[in-house]
Amino acid sequence: MAGNDPALGRQTKNDESLVRREAARRRTFAVISHPDAGKSTLTEALALHAQVISEAGAVHGKAGRKGVVSDWLEMEKARGISITSAALQFAYGDSVINLLDTPGHSDFSEDTYRVLAAVDCAVMLLDAAKGLEPQTLKLFDVCRHRNIPVITFVNKWDRPGRGALELCDEISERISLRPMPLTWPVGEAGRFHGVLDRTEGGFIGFTRNAAGAGRAGVQRMSAAEAAEAVGEDWAQAGEESELLSISGADLDYEEFLQARATPVLFGSAVLNFGVKHLLDLLVELAPRPTPRPDVDGGARPLEAPFSAFVFKVQTGMDRAHRDQVAFARVCSGRFDRGMVVTHAASGRPFATKYAQQVFGQQRSTLDVAYPGDVIGLVNASNLRVGDTLYSGRPKVTFPGLPSFAPRHFATASAKDPSRAKQFRRGVEQLEQEGVVQVLRSDRRGEATPVLAAVGPMQFEVATDRLQNEFGVTILLNHLPYTVVRRLGDPAERKLVDGTSSEVLTRGDGAELALFTDDITLRLLLRRHPDVKLESLAGGV
Repeated sequence: MAGNDPALGRQTKNDESLVRREAARRRTFAVISHPDAGKSTLTEALALHAQVISEAGAVHGKAGRKGVVSDWLEMEKARGISITSAALQFAYGDSVINLLDTPGHSDFSEDTYRVLAAVDCAVMLLDAAKGLEPQTLKLFDVCRHRNIPVITFVNKWDRPGRGALELCDEISERISLRPMPLTWPVGEAGRFHGVLDRTEGGFIGFTRNAAGAGRAGVQRMSAAEAAEAVGEDWAQAGEESELLSISGADLDYEEFLQARATPVLFGSAVLNFGVKHLLDLLVELAPRPTPRPDVDGGARPLEAPFSAFVFKVQTGMDRAHRDQVAFARVCSGRFDRGMVVTHAASGRPFATKYAQQVFGQQRSTLDVAYPGDVIGLVNASNLRVGDTLYSGRPKVTFPGLPSFAPRHFATASAKDPSRAKQFRRGVEQLEQEGVVQVLRSDRRGEATPVLAAVGPMQFEVATDRLQNEFGVTILLNHLPYTVVRRLGDPAERKLVDGTSSEVLTRGDGAELALFTDDITLRLLLRRHPDVKLESLAGGV
């Protein structure tokens, strides 16, 4: 880039001004929800309204509609669930939207936690009939922990469900987040006419299209026209909207930024109604990228030389090449494809010749990126989740991302010993991207590593991918361990290893002590009170 010295990462004042302007255009957010709330469908609908795709898909590809682009694993397509993350960038007006889709299944909450570390805002998707569900609550806790502002989209209003006021009360009472509805449904759930626009006034109705695959037609009416068209439902919506204003539910932008209140929209992702309003709201309200704190507590300015951190590693997306993609959030400076950056963990140079934008299995070459953007670095076998990349000086290292405490353990081995090489390579790749944690010990050997998972579906994904991508059928032998701690001093390993406990080494070097139950752990500490055992993160 003109005015930039690649070796030193120096930037001119003009470059710095450009970086600040481009960062201000970015809106980087993730969609969080309970499984089956419609997250993948909403992702497709957002892409449709931004004209990134010509037709929105449906989970399972039902009713004559193709399947969603973001769900690309065969298991995702078969079960209609999201178990990987996806990233999509598109222009919308004068803004640049970075949408990070996340796994919906609770067994992959660790992956979702890491994705949330890379965003500035979250869209919390609620099922109109079910409201706040367990996984939604868990993910909201992550948002609260990271102080991430949340916009709420109440989905599936075209189907029977609960009352709008009841859902708002639940948000307020269960997660102490003040709802600030910007639209209000006209007609109860299942008898959906459209919404009352609480910001500009008037009625926004819609016309259904074939199977909801295209953008819904929108009809704007004045209050008088809406009263004539939908009658009592319009009158009731107006009365409820007045009650909301009296109770202090109007928009307060500062409360939203402080993550104490949430704007609320109502709609139907499958019918593509309410989705454009959500996009417009993200452009208007979602926070812009801000300087990110490093491990020393300082904040690297947006206009400083390039820096980014890796929040996701994915292998097996291109079966023809079996390459590995590291997803990195740009935190400062300008990224130019081909620039040589420094890998903070090793101090070694890292070439970025193969940089791409990746959404599902769709890829396009990425030449330039700015703070808030997500870059996919291909053939990045040396990168791990939590790694920092930077150019120029000074060196920067962003805080790492935690590995959750696993709750399920099983030894894995290749059913066919002649496939041992493929087995080892496959396990290494799954370990690098965090599908499962891999634990090893001299006692068990390389042929039978222990797979550790937060949820049992991780075993299913590992088994399926080893079979489909590496041609290896594996044998799993589930272990009785239910409690895990980090061993503070490796020299105390012999004190912990026993008939009902075991110490294994994780890929990042952590020594994990596994116990069959709490009683076994308490007995060990009674015999050896000085043994240093630390709890692992299990979420927030």
